[in-house]
Amino acid sequence: AAGPRLGDVRMEPLYAGEGVSLFDLDLNLEEGPEQIRGVLRYRTDLFEAATAERMAGHFRVLLEGVVGDPDRPLAEVSLLGEEERAQVVERWNATARPYPRERCLHELISAQAARTPGAPAVLFEGRALSYAELEAGAETVAERLRGRGVRPETRVGICVEKGPGAALAVLGVLRAGGAYVPLDPAYPAGRLESLLDDSGAALVLTQPELAGRFAGSGVEVVLLDETHDGVSADATTSHSRTPALSPSPSPENLAYVIYTSGSTGTPKGVAVQHRAVVNLVTDMAARLGLRSDDRLLQFASLSFDVSVEEIFTAWVSGAALVLSRDELFAPGALRELVERERITTFELPTAFWHEWVRELTERGEGVPESVRFVRVGGERIAPERLREWAALRRPLVHVFGLTETACTSATLRLAAGEDASARGSLPVGRPTANVRLYVLDRGGEPLPPGVPGELYVGGEGVARGYLGRPALTAERFVPDPFRAEPGARAYRTGDRVRWLGDGTLEFLGRIDHQVKVRGFRIEPGEVEAALELHPAVHEAVVLVREDVPGDRRLVAYFTADGERPDPGRLREHLRGRLPEHMVPSAFVALDAFPLNHNGKLDRRALPAPEGGTGREHVAPRDATEQALADAWAEVLHLERVGVDDDFFELGGHSLLATRLVSRVREALGVELPLRALFEAPTVARLAARVRALASEGRAAAAPRTPVEEVLAGIWAEVLRLERVG
Repeated sequence: AAGPRLGDVRMEPLYAGEGVSLFDLDLNLEEGPEQIRGVLRYRTDLFEAATAERMAGHFRVLLEGVVGDPDRPLAEVSLLGEEERAQVVERWNATARPYPRERCLHELISAQAARTPGAPAVLFEGRALSYAELEAGAETVAERLRGRGVRPETRVGICVEKGPGAALAVLGVLRAGGAYVPLDPAYPAGRLESLLDDSGAALVLTQPELAGRFAGSGVEVVLLDETHDGVSADATTSHSRTPALSPSPSPENLAYVIYTSGSTGTPKGVAVQHRAVVNLVTDMAARLGLRSDDRLLQFASLSFDVSVEEIFTAWVSGAALVLSRDELFAPGALRELVERERITTFELPTAFWHEWVRELTERGEGVPESVRFVRVGGERIAPERLREWAALRRPLVHVFGLTETACTSATLRLAAGEDASARGSLPVGRPTANVRLYVLDRGGEPLPPGVPGELYVGGEGVARGYLGRPALTAERFVPDPFRAEPGARAYRTGDRVRWLGDGTLEFLGRIDHQVKVRGFRIEPGEVEAALELHPAVHEAVVLVREDVPGDRRLVAYFTADGERPDPGRLREHLRGRLPEHMVPSAFVALDAFPLNHNGKLDRRALPAPEGGTGREHVAPRDATEQALADAWAEVLHLERVGVDDDFFELGGHSLLATRLVSRVREALGVELPLRALFEAPTVARLAARVRALASEGRAAAAPRTPVEEVLAGIWAEVLRLERVG
């Protein structure tokens, strides 16, 4: 080819490189007579050489695709060559493992009970329920349900407090062939009514003290009597009668329906079949190496899918399930429970795990000796907590999943002492057994490592769909584009992720407005719809803010029709319709919502909420109130707190409540139960609780200075007393 010449000398471009990149990423192309040549320069502190090489390769594949089919839309041209496509679609999804796919959950537990009938299956406040007793009690419940017409696909509501009765109710429904629908006793009456109506539950299993919540619902109520380990007393002799017969469920029948937040304002029920759960729990039991001497804590409420993994992973492995009456622990109380019950493993929401690790580190305590490993998931893990956990020298299992994919779809295990903080964002890991993960672009094409896309989850964990929502099911549960098996489906998660070069998956955020707050999955649209039902609210927008690093909270913005309603009244309005975790921590009244140049809501322009409740400030009147006010101000990041200010109206929430309980213990030497703050949410009322404990000899009456602490310690040692006031 002809080029510039100097006499008889022909000249050609020489790409010697510049040594230093002037931009983050710089691609220079030059067209020649027969080919296009180019140089890709990149900042080495942002990109690895392997990443830059992949980018260059993807660009070449893109150009080849354009040349090969010029009429094809650019968005449909793949970046992947055949080798890389096989890697992300097949090799990284080579998860096929045998499992008892022809068995139902209750059948696996019956088999375990036959192997270890005398081993403890449930531990609760000093009481133990053996596997044989679990089987017998569950069969008693099942027989009563069969007699009331429960068959495969029949939905049965369960509204019970944590305890043996809850365990027997869940297993009893499955043994009867039905599917259980958990109904949290803490939910407001209106929400319980809507869940019952939407689920089409034939009846409700509940306790005598909760039965009144279903009066007038039109649903038959079946009582569980706690006088007989959770089994109704009038049914304890039922084995002498001829058991009712009903068809046996198959692995494709429903096991449970759990409700999640709905973007349209109505919660949606996720219908999950036995086969998906059997695959999950048998894999997790093997993956975690669970043994018959393990003790697993059920931390989650029945209303959350993590409880499914906690309960049934314990029972299929012959381990003991440890129950606690508390729904949420202060970090110190959790440690005491773990030590007392010799718990070996448990799963915590990321936000609570952050608090637990923080407290263990601040108090100089180690993880209880019984703990073999801890599982954590739900939100991003803070690097500083990873560093602190590494110093505690216990394995950590990072879990990731959704209710629509039978709880857990990916895991990553860190060895004891492994410090992964330098990685910044900890990957969610690799797919679990018989689960397939795809990262796809808007056209449904697989994306290479490093390129963000939407996560699709296929394989055995995919739920049947949303109960009674065929259109939404068809939109989110789509045919698996990479499997030839009839009926194979994948769930469109809405999660924005990317593959890393080692085959692990990194979570980047959402492609919609769904959020996770303190481990709870929330559709802001549902909160907005409930808020707009208030007669004084014209429009509402709800979003998550993190104005203080590490403190994610739900904030509601609203415009009013006429006089602006008091935030306290709005909070009470929502508490009558939504679970506590969906009630915003702050309410901000606006004259109008900020709009961008396109006339759409500008979420970034919404102001940060101001502190305070609008009440007249009343200063603390004694040392106890002053100590409490100081603790509140520290936890809530406020300059001052008055004695009549409400903790939750100031922006407090359940997780901050656990932090406050720790600060109160440090300042006043009193172990307040977490529920005390919910029952007495002002400084004045909580101070009265502290004084009452002090009068009972269970706490110091006033905060101690460091000098007083030292003197008290010396006096106690000399006088051989446990403590000195």
